Amino acid sequence: MTTFIDMHLEVICHFKKTFKILFSLSFSLLFFFFFLPPTKGLGWYTVNSAYGDTIIMPCRLDVPQNLMFGKWKYEKPDGSPVFIAFRSSTKKSVQYDDVPEYKDRLSLSENYTLSISNARISDEKRFVCMLVTEDNVFEAPTIVKVFKQPSKPEIVSKALFLETEQLKKLGDCVSEDSYPDGNITWYRNGKVLHPLEGAVVIIFKKEMDPVTQLYTMTSTLEYKTTKADIQMPFTCSVTYYGPSGQKTVHSEQAVFDIYYPTEQVTIQVLPPKTAVKEGDNVTLKCLGNGNPPPEEFLFYLPGQPEGIRSSNTYTLTDVRRNATGDYKCSLIDKKSMIASTAITVHYLDLSLNPSGEVTRQIGDALPVSCTISASRNATVVWMKDNIRLRSSPSFSSLHYQDAGNYVCETALQEVEGLKKRESLTLIVEGKPQIKMTKKTDPSGLSKTIICHVEGFPKPAIQWTITGSGSVINQTEESPYINGRYYSKIIISPEENVTLTCTAENQLERTVNSLNVSAISIPEHDEADEISDENREKVNDQAKLIVGIVVGLLLAALVAGVVYWLYMKKSKTASKHVNKDLGNMEENKKLEENNHKTEA
Repeated sequence: MTTFIDMHLEVICHFKKTFKILFSLSFSLLFFFFFLPPTKGLGWYTVNSAYGDTIIMPCRLDVPQNLMFGKWKYEKPDGSPVFIAFRSSTKKSVQYDDVPEYKDRLSLSENYTLSISNARISDEKRFVCMLVTEDNVFEAPTIVKVFKQPSKPEIVSKALFLETEQLKKLGDCVSEDSYPDGNITWYRNGKVLHPLEGAVVIIFKKEMDPVTQLYTMTSTLEYKTTKADIQMPFTCSVTYYGPSGQKTVHSEQAVFDIYYPTEQVTIQVLPPKTAVKEGDNVTLKCLGNGNPPPEEFLFYLPGQPEGIRSSNTYTLTDVRRNATGDYKCSLIDKKSMIASTAITVHYLDLSLNPSGEVTRQIGDALPVSCTISASRNATVVWMKDNIRLRSSPSFSSLHYQDAGNYVCETALQEVEGLKKRESLTLIVEGKPQIKMTKKTDPSGLSKTIICHVEGFPKPAIQWTITGSGSVINQTEESPYINGRYYSKIIISPEENVTLTCTAENQLERTVNSLNVSAISIPEHDEADEISDENREKVNDQAKLIVGIVVGLLLAALVAGVVYWLYMKKSKTASKHVNKDLGNMEENKKLEENNHKTEA
């Protein structure tokens, strides 16, 4: 049955095409109206479908009451029909023709809507829905358009680096599986790149897969870069047509390493510090501003015309003051491109004379000098026994209190860690000196005898009674301060005695005696030895009194001078007054005499 119908339809279709070729339009219409059943048709209709989706084509014809069956066909490029689906109106049965490319892909509904699953590019054809009655054939053509969105474009075969002033391939922008084919556009920092002779070259090509009929687009960009392209992003995009119109998809950004030659050389001193001192290690680092940076340089030391080839660093160890000067570095292949820096190696020398442990006798003179030699002004501080002195020590006549540990310390304030110090340990020696005093207790029952001793090293004191030679052990001693101390005894003699005080150190033995009367005999007491502290107080008081007296004398002198000047001026004024008075009396007498003569 199907074969017969297909033959019948093919004969009708063939007859219609032949009829159109042999006769003019007017005769065709006349023949159509008088000899064939009338055929009704509709205009063009397009169905857009995405690749892989289901194509749905409604028949777009009203189903006639006397419908025998419905049939779908498509037309080959040469115009010949290929029938693919049949549905009877009476038996409600559906049959699909044996067309390999549509096997298991077709579905024909009761209202004669044809569905094609898994849309392919080859489905882009002209399909026709045919409704056949006993006396007529109705046709409704449908154009099928299939679209395939391309893959996201990707920049591949990217250059490892770009060199300034050189036209070089930047990369390929590839977008695959597109239908229809699309266009690729390149961007630099979001702005479209247009071809420019010698600077921007864009080569586009497309390839179609013979099986899938999908396109792969490739655009190659050759680009002449500059330093302005450093960290500049490049992208590309593909523009294609889909079921809903034109769309654009962009690639990820690509940033390229830009190579450019060195235009400037700089030199650094490491580690960075405000000042370099003797003993430091100094590293010179030379840098070029090119990319990639130079790896080797020539280093020039002060006084050496020939450069030393090295990596970008050169180290000076344990620098001395003679290393002060200008240091330079340059490119190996371009010596005219050079950089320099000045290095000052700071130094500090201290010489203390005398130094170490020095022993002198009391009363000796001892000149002390602390000599400083430095690269800049240095501060000097003197310390004695860890106490800061106001000025440097000077000894014209040594005293015991001058003994101690002296330190001369110097430093360069702006140079961290540059300090020097030397010490002097001064020892003042002296033979023992003795002075004895006595004092009677107000009650008259005892007498205090004191032996004042001065000397260094500390003398040992021994009391004896002259004549008997007895040693007195019950004594009281004061602290030993600044080479002085005393020993005292309290006795109540019944008769006159002579006491001997013996002081001895490594230098000498000194002896002194004192007669002491019996407690029943009154005698004149000698004043006690004044201590150092009291002596200083007395001296201060004496200086104050002398200052007051001198001030009073100066004030009296000034007052006397002022009084003398005043008196001198007063006498001069008196003489002038007396002289004037005398002249007045003489004039008066002359006038009187003149009057008498006239009379």
